[in-house]
Amino acid sequence: MKKNIIVGQSGGPTAVINGSLYGVVAEGVKQTESVGQVLGMINGIEGFLQGRYMDIGALDATNELELVKTTPGAYLGSCRYKLPEDLADPVYPELFRKFEEKGIGYFFYIGGNDSMDTVSKLSRYAAGIGSDIRFIGVPKTIDNDLVETDHTPGYGSAAKYVATTVREIATDATVYDNKQSVTIVEIMGRHAGWLTAASILARKFEGDNPVLIYLPEVAFDQDAFVEKVKEALKTTPNLVVCISEGINDGKGTFICEYASDVGTDTFGHKMLTGSGKYLENLVKERIGVKVRSVELNVCQRCSCAHLSRVDLDEAVNAGIYAVQVALGGETGKMITFIRNKSVPYELSYGTADVNIICNKEKPVPDEWIISEGSDISSKFIDYARPLTQGYVELPTKNGIPLFAYRK
Repeated sequence: MKKNIIVGQSGGPTAVINGSLYGVVAEGVKQTESVGQVLGMINGIEGFLQGRYMDIGALDATNELELVKTTPGAYLGSCRYKLPEDLADPVYPELFRKFEEKGIGYFFYIGGNDSMDTVSKLSRYAAGIGSDIRFIGVPKTIDNDLVETDHTPGYGSAAKYVATTVREIATDATVYDNKQSVTIVEIMGRHAGWLTAASILARKFEGDNPVLIYLPEVAFDQDAFVEKVKEALKTTPNLVVCISEGINDGKGTFICEYASDVGTDTFGHKMLTGSGKYLENLVKERIGVKVRSVELNVCQRCSCAHLSRVDLDEAVNAGIYAVQVALGGETGKMITFIRNKSVPYELSYGTADVNIICNKEKPVPDEWIISEGSDISSKFIDYARPLTQGYVELPTKNGIPLFAYRK
């Protein structure tokens, strides 16, 4: 008997999250012997609870699905809804009642750590009640911090954006090389500095900007930072420094908290902002040179102008593979990337138990962080560079890029 697919997106957007959506839908509509409809949750599990969904499989017949593949952001919309820890909560039977009404046999959730938490809870509840619905997580996060996978879709394009933007910032700063100045670039990364580490790809030669790079994996010493800036200014008068938003003192306090209190989101995560501004004021006070801070903020998340071909292809393949493993009987799993080799770059796909993935974070390896926590080694470059490669030509009409918009 045919069962329907339902797919949703959760958490922050990326440049390729819709590539994974495309992969799930495109493969789903091909599986005509096992799959009936392919439905899309609008605004994730939260929207589905409110009865909001669409027949996204119908886009295949109109060619709109091809546009979805290269559309940045989240086509179905997103949410940050946390399912209750207690599986006895009435929300679970309500969800499964809705799944039964829609004839759902396969559930796919595209997202990061918190999204994998949703897949974990739903698959565990299904096992508890004897439901045969299969639940699969498709990874997505620019933070690149999911465990059990070499990297995540969305990271390569975001890393490319960061490297390109930092290169442009450094170029801008060089025109004032007759006067000392410091530019501090704050990049996303709460506990893992993968995205900030990508700023090293902006360097053209040894000693080039960004000269100093700070990740949250290493305790941040403000006095040592000031001394390193002073020393770097002797040889690089137009200094660029890159920092993760989550740099901290190693004792549980984020650097941005030295300036003000921070709020929390629905998952209890601190909402970080202001580390760059705090260090801007610190440099101004302690060194007295011209200084400014630049916060990349949401700009780095889903810029299609810097779409990586490798990233997009892998995102699509992750969605395709998710459908294949679900039809093969797997459930409670997340799709994983297995790097076979870096030169030439070669990847294969696998699965891992979502219960050992959710609520864990993968840090940048200690051995890749050098110079007393202020720089990144060449091993990281070997890891990251293949993920940023390749140009994607967007579909156009009269020279204007075409994107898909949910009606």
